[in-house]
Amino acid sequence: MIELSHIYKTFRVSRRNAGFREALKALVRREVTLVHALEDVSFTIGEGEMVGYIGPNGAGKSSTVKIISGILTPDSGECRINGRVPWKDRARHVQDIGVVFGQRSQLWWDVPVIDSFSLLRDIYRVPDAAYRQTLRQLTERLNLSELLSTPVRQLSLGQRMRCEIAAALLHRPRILLLDEPTIGLDALSKIAVRRFIQELHRETGMTVLLTTHDMQDIEALTQRVLLIGKGRILLDGTLAEWKARRAPHKILRLDYAGGPLRPAEGLWVVKDDLGHAQVRVDLTRQTVPQAIAALCAQVEVRDLSVEEPSVDELVAALYREFEI
Repeated sequence: MIELSHIYKTFRVSRRNAGFREALKALVRREVTLVHALEDVSFTIGEGEMVGYIGPNGAGKSSTVKIISGILTPDSGECRINGRVPWKDRARHVQDIGVVFGQRSQLWWDVPVIDSFSLLRDIYRVPDAAYRQTLRQLTERLNLSELLSTPVRQLSLGQRMRCEIAAALLHRPRILLLDEPTIGLDALSKIAVRRFIQELHRETGMTVLLTTHDMQDIEALTQRVLLIGKGRILLDGTLAEWKARRAPHKILRLDYAGGPLRPAEGLWVVKDDLGHAQVRVDLTRQTVPQAIAALCAQVEVRDLSVEEPSVDELVAALYREFEI
């Protein structure tokens, strides 16, 4: 479905210092820096997979999405989407993909949303009957009925993103590329967008590639995650596999009487505040039952919960490990 093999992409970026003198010098001799956005990127995504694509700012996520969608041409390497090279067969390629860029709009700013939808119908040559059916379904599922007659510039960010997702799906693509689709959204809007994407994937089997900095999006939506840093793919697997390998610890939160708590084999007291404590358990040295027994030997435990490290903590640890 999506195949990238040894993709390289470099950008030439002009730089100059501040000031009028520097501006004049730049007219004669421009200082150019090469930015290696992608270096030997290779991965394959099968039909029906929902994959997260994460990494820090400038890691190469958006460049990858733009190459897959046919907007950018790589310097070297191969990219095939449904057997096609995106930038060589764009007219047929775009019929199979829907793209949502959280920081860019494909809707026309000053006209009602429904006019943008009609224009997209003509661009993609969607038959009238199929367009009406798809529009009705998307309007119901994304609650767009009160938004269709409103100019895009008058929509809130959450409203606009729901319309952007609908616009990307009007021609019923087989692949959906989501680049920061929940950026800036409030909690309710994020939940609504996630739920819609989950239902869409379950009902249609659509292939989804999601790039985001919101790890809750990754946890809620994806089955597999790719980590990119400095233009290279660093890890490929599930969050459960990453946790097992990279975060071999758990957090115990407890209410207790007595004390104070003391460190023990494989136990670190992260926080201890008047009978409320947070203890980190190194699973390579202690099991959770052993850690609980060691704590009960020190104090009277009145309440206790066991927590996994958060995905944000896991990803932050990976960033530090790979120095990205």
